[in-house]
Amino acid sequence: MDTQSYLSVQPGVGMEENFLSLDDILLSHERLPIRTECTFPRLGYLEKSSDTQDITEVGRGSKMELPLWLSKGLYERKRRVLSVELPKVYREGWRTVFNADPNVVDLHKMGPYYYGLGSQMLHFDSPENPEIAQTLLQTFIGRFRRIMDSSQNAYNEDTSVLVEHLDCLEKTLFRSGQSGLNGFQSWEKGQAAQLTASSLVLNYRKRKMTDAQP
Repeated sequence: MDTQSYLSVQPGVGMEENFLSLDDILLSHERLPIRTECTFPRLGYLEKSSDTQDITEVGRGSKMELPLWLSKGLYERKRRVLSVELPKVYREGWRTVFNADPNVVDLHKMGPYYYGLGSQMLHFDSPENPEIAQTLLQTFIGRFRRIMDSSQNAYNEDTSVLVEHLDCLEKTLFRSGQSGLNGFQSWEKGQAAQLTASSLVLNYRKRKMTDAQP
């Protein structure tokens, strides 16, 4: 009997997280560069260069790194508690590279959650948010066809080299393409009774049905 120790849960879409998803849990621990703008009681240990118990008024403007989940929890637009700086991969210099040719970039090396973290950065009030969102979309569009072409042309082959430069979302797309190809090959050889809808399609239908309920 075929058993599976963990039932894979798809990550959330865009700025919405799904904390039943291991990918989203790992994404929430990605560290962001921040600057403090008020006193933080009993958090002095976060400053490696300080021995004080608190991040005091004197230390206002201190730079440090905090995980995404904590940065989102502390961030407020009206009351300036902290400001979040853009990770370098989302800054103007790298956006220029992505806009020129997104296929030359090793997204896994730049950050395994490029699309997910980029979408989460839109939670923070930044004048560069429109440009970040546009670059995320154009990068995905620019890389999508090559990813799916690779997944459809690698039947019964070692695909480790093909996926090592992809981010988490792109690897999921590649595996879906491979699964569809293997299913079609089995059906074509008479080894499968019928073609079935992919899990991505089924999950999309369930989401549409849930949204339609009053």
